[in-house]
Amino acid sequence: MRISCAGRHGGFMLRDITLGQYYPADSVIHKLDPRVKLFATLIYIISLFSFKGIAALLVATAFLFGVIKLSKVPFSFMIKGLKAIMVLMIITALFNLFLTPGETIVSFWILKITKEGAQNAVLMAIRLTYLILGTSIMTLTTTPNQLTDGLEKSLMPLTKIGVPVHIIAMMMSIALRFIPILIEETDKIMKAQMARGADFESGNLIHKVKNMVPLLVPLFVSAFRRADDLAMAMEARCYHGGEGRTKMKPLKYNGTDRKAYVVIFAYLAVVLICRTVLPWPM
Repeated sequence: MRISCAGRHGGFMLRDITLGQYYPADSVIHKLDPRVKLFATLIYIISLFSFKGIAALLVATAFLFGVIKLSKVPFSFMIKGLKAIMVLMIITALFNLFLTPGETIVSFWILKITKEGAQNAVLMAIRLTYLILGTSIMTLTTTPNQLTDGLEKSLMPLTKIGVPVHIIAMMMSIALRFIPILIEETDKIMKAQMARGADFESGNLIHKVKNMVPLLVPLFVSAFRRADDLAMAMEARCYHGGEGRTKMKPLKYNGTDRKAYVVIFAYLAVVLICRTVLPWPM
């Protein structure tokens, strides 16, 4: 019974990772050109680490939740992806909380909590949360093929200086596609190991890390086997890069894409105005 419960818990944590997954739905965001979504994600990430004050934060919050609403992806499904980075968020917040100099609020032993540290910790936690949610929207509403085409088209000017854009876009797309596959494979290996008496839950953090070592060998073997199968399949289809290849669905902008660009630039303008004109303190 104990092994069964541990297996369910381990699999649950792995299935919480939503990065690289595609959520099919009939929404405006799904129908947008992938280049628009890539550009919007880049602008949103830049805005997250450039805004100062409550006004710009409220604008970023409204923009994010508006896009989530339009995407028709359940909010609970997106929140699951945050569980996988919860430890990273806590560590980042603690570093900002205790290591930022400023006006001391609480002091105990060698640790001090400053007013500026508390503000930075809260702000960094919000930024990381919005960063994961914002990038998740792009991957959840864009298929790997669309993402590859969008990256290739967006980076096409770099071919003038000899950058292998198609190969880079293909590698990034394959890597993103392999994430959910490897997570599923890890879940299967963990359940198989637990059925043989392995324990991945008890003990301290170091003990848990040591218990994860037996997973690495079969996981790497499985990853290399899948990569080899993919390479052979591409070679059997006479794949030789992007030179001279045609596409079944070439990317073309439409009216909705142009309106989306207008909304993106309007959002960026509002954030910049809030940063310069309304720099309200946190």
